[in-house]
Amino acid sequence: MASIEIGRICVKTRGREAGSKCVIVDIVDENFVLVTGPSKVSGVKRRRSNVTHIEPTDKKVEISKGATDEEVEGKLREAGLLDFMKEKVKPKLTVM
Repeated sequence: MASIEIGRICVKTRGREAGSKCVIVDIVDENFVLVTGPSKVSGVKRRRSNVTHIEPTDKKVEISKGATDEEVEGKLREAGLLDFMKEKVKPKLTVM
């Protein structure tokens, strides 16, 4: 599985943005990261997120720590990942 690192593309698994993709912009501590969609691309606002509420994917973009939304969007465009970021992911339901 992919690790939690700056530039890693993740899927939000909880909250109102569940199913949306985001990019890790900064690592706050061992429990929290700063993520952004950016909002114009995937609808995820720049905010702090618990690492248990995101699921890393195998994709990554090369950004610097604390990159702005415009820089992140530019790197996603360069990598050809804008359409990938706009796709919603349907959460898996577990049956008990």
